[in-house]
Amino acid sequence: MSQILVGKGEQAVHLLAKYGNRHGLVAGATGTGKSVSLLVLAEGFSRLGVPVFMADVKGDIAGLSQPGVTNEKISQRVAQIGIEGYVNEGSPVILWDLYGQSGHPVRTTVSEMGPALLARILELNDVQSGTLEVAFKLADERGLLLLDLDDLRALIAFVAANSKEISRELGLVSAQSVAAIQRALLVLEREGGEKLFGEPALELGDLMRTDLNGRGVISILAADQLILKPRLYSSFLLWLLSELFETLPEVGDLDKPKLVFVFDEAHLLFDDAPPALRQKVEQVVRIIRSKGVGVYFCSQFPDDVPDEILGQLGNRIQHALRAYTPRDQKAVRTAAETFVANPRLDVAETISQLGTGEALVSCLREKGVPMPVERALICPPRCRMGAITAEERAAVRARSPIGGKYDSTVNRESAYEILTRRAAAASEEAPKEPTGKRTGKRAEAPEAEKPREKEPGKLGGILWGTKRRQGMVESMAKQAARTVGGQLGRQILRGIFGSIFGGSRKK
Repeated sequence: MSQILVGKGEQAVHLLAKYGNRHGLVAGATGTGKSVSLLVLAEGFSRLGVPVFMADVKGDIAGLSQPGVTNEKISQRVAQIGIEGYVNEGSPVILWDLYGQSGHPVRTTVSEMGPALLARILELNDVQSGTLEVAFKLADERGLLLLDLDDLRALIAFVAANSKEISRELGLVSAQSVAAIQRALLVLEREGGEKLFGEPALELGDLMRTDLNGRGVISILAADQLILKPRLYSSFLLWLLSELFETLPEVGDLDKPKLVFVFDEAHLLFDDAPPALRQKVEQVVRIIRSKGVGVYFCSQFPDDVPDEILGQLGNRIQHALRAYTPRDQKAVRTAAETFVANPRLDVAETISQLGTGEALVSCLREKGVPMPVERALICPPRCRMGAITAEERAAVRARSPIGGKYDSTVNRESAYEILTRRAAAASEEAPKEPTGKRTGKRAEAPEAEKPREKEPGKLGGILWGTKRRQGMVESMAKQAARTVGGQLGRQILRGIFGSIFGGSRKK
């Protein structure tokens, strides 16, 4: 039977491959061994031929690509658990990086991201999100491809310039909302988020590869910089999960998953998330199981994951929690209540006593029944437990099976080019302003632009009977205005500079 040895307590604890798509949770305080548990699961699924996608938040997950080094402590644990055939080895790995520095660039298009997730990345309010929805609707109706941020900026500018017509047809568009979206796009671009959007876009098939030996390829997303922008990080992973949900066919229960998706720092997905988004995540987690995908959340506290989703997670690895604060004590109670009770174990007390490399483990057994919780020593991974060097990273990237497929950008015609071309054509076709008839000296003003001559004796503001008098009065008035204006201007300048330098000059 295909299974992964997770650890051993009073008995060995295995995760059965056919229940790997029933999702899971790895939780525990910082420094208690969560990353090691993730390494064990990832290389275990890889040996079973299951591709894995996971984010590398701290930079140590990339060690999966390198063989580990055995020491006395590891040898002792291998013997204590009784691991057969333990050898140091790396796993087949593809490195990805949204910024294209520590791995292959990973991109999607603005259209594929959609207005809902994009509004979350831009941190828009409900009204601004509605304006973005209108813009996407307009792009769909007019056949405008939205590939990168240039396309989106051009579309928003078009919406601003035609707001009255668009408001009548599709919904109210306010100048304030448009301006807020434009400012948010500038912030996203300054933070490097524009690198996420463009082509070639990520093909899901490249995340579901096996190598020539039949081992599942582990795709690792470099997230040490991305995690500094939590909404961009969580929204990208949620988009990827949604794409898997919408693209993969229904397959029912398989002997092993088609893909395992690991969501590290899972609390970032749910922080400040609106109810509609939580409902979407719950729906995806519940149904994506039937498409052969297992989702594993990793976070410090089990209650970082909402109860509706926590109830869907059949495989649990709970590392130590320190009950120092009321928040910690609540987390301990929550963790204890989510396990199947073991009469020989006080779960709430044990959670606070676990050492590094120990965990409370419960996995699904035959017929999908969860086993009673077991206190277990977690197996040591066979790979390196630590970061890799820049040279090793470059070597992994050089032997990547996808080669240079994503390393060079492609910029085909889309909304930016189409709207720019239409604007240029419209400016050329616009009627030119009328010019006077050519004479030897100067162009005569058209009849409509000639000053109208007032009839003598009629009152039109301050008008006298002859043009000469009118010209004299106008000259006097202009001279007086210039004199007053000059004095007033000097007073204003004195006031300004006086305030700047801390005082004003005396006349």
